[in-house]
Amino acid sequence: MLKQTSNKFSGTIRFETGENILIQEVLQEQNLPKLMEFCENIDLLIIDEAQKIPNIGWTLKLLVDHRPELRILVSGSSSFEITGQTGEPLTGRKKTLELFPISIHELSTYQNLFDLKQSLENQLLYGTYPGVLNQKSVQDKKEVLKELTGSYLLKDVLELERIRASRVLLQLLRLLSWQIGSEVSAHELSTKVGLDTKTVAKYLDILEKAYVIKSLGGFSRNLRKEATRKQKYYFYDLGLRNTLIGNFNPLVQRDDTGQLWENFLIIERLKYRSYTPIDGSAWFWRTWDQKEIDYLEERDGKLFAYEFKWNPQTLAAPALFLQKYPNSQFSVIHRENYLPFLTGKAMET
Repeated sequence: MLKQTSNKFSGTIRFETGENILIQEVLQEQNLPKLMEFCENIDLLIIDEAQKIPNIGWTLKLLVDHRPELRILVSGSSSFEITGQTGEPLTGRKKTLELFPISIHELSTYQNLFDLKQSLENQLLYGTYPGVLNQKSVQDKKEVLKELTGSYLLKDVLELERIRASRVLLQLLRLLSWQIGSEVSAHELSTKVGLDTKTVAKYLDILEKAYVIKSLGGFSRNLRKEATRKQKYYFYDLGLRNTLIGNFNPLVQRDDTGQLWENFLIIERLKYRSYTPIDGSAWFWRTWDQKEIDYLEERDGKLFAYEFKWNPQTLAAPALFLQKYPNSQFSVIHRENYLPFLTGKAMET
């Protein structure tokens, strides 16, 4: 993507990687004359893997302040590293773009919606990482996912946060894999993995910042019966999740299809809202006596409630929810009507 962007730029470009030790030496020091020399006669500076360069945020600030006409594009495979290094120094001086695994909304821009719907089971089983989508055989998809799990989880995440307990981290992820759509707490997880609650909370935060998992909180407007203290966790990519538990069985042979469906819809809706964009907040809703709604959005002061069912069916919202929020809208999203929810497009009939 960086190369394609540079090909469309008409000025002079310098394309570097933060993994280059020589580039690290130049850019980690806030030596203004050297930096001006480094950027002399160029219009666009591109730095890939910028998080590998110590103090890169302060270096970029110097360049922005002293070469305001210079365009700078930096990328990093580690969101928490790149954000941590560039966040404070570049406040008010940058625009951040989040790139998720390929979204159904993106696929719908060049793929027929009928064909897209036909590939739904593959998306639920193998996810939508670009490297996986490009593979034609099931075995090749599995091999790419195994590599991603080993290199991304065990190498990047563990290395960047200097986590040594890889076994515990994988154990934690497998626990979350089995509890998609269920409320969990750091305390409950800590008792199962044998770590203190603060350490588990830290690991969950790292995994979320690394775009492995996504948390969803409970919604409440101070109704005493509403439960809000626990979180639900979903995986940004279901292929990664299925690799962790070693299960690529077809949907007819699984007992977790409902969990896969809920995870798929919530994450794909997150991507759609991020790229569209649709402003608002997202939650789930549950009461202490187990009345629940899978997903809520608040947009422009209005509540939109969604229940996710794999098989088409008609449901009504819980009476207590309608009583408390009478102006809300309620919909059931199933495999026959999900595409408008994720793409904004309706299939032709």
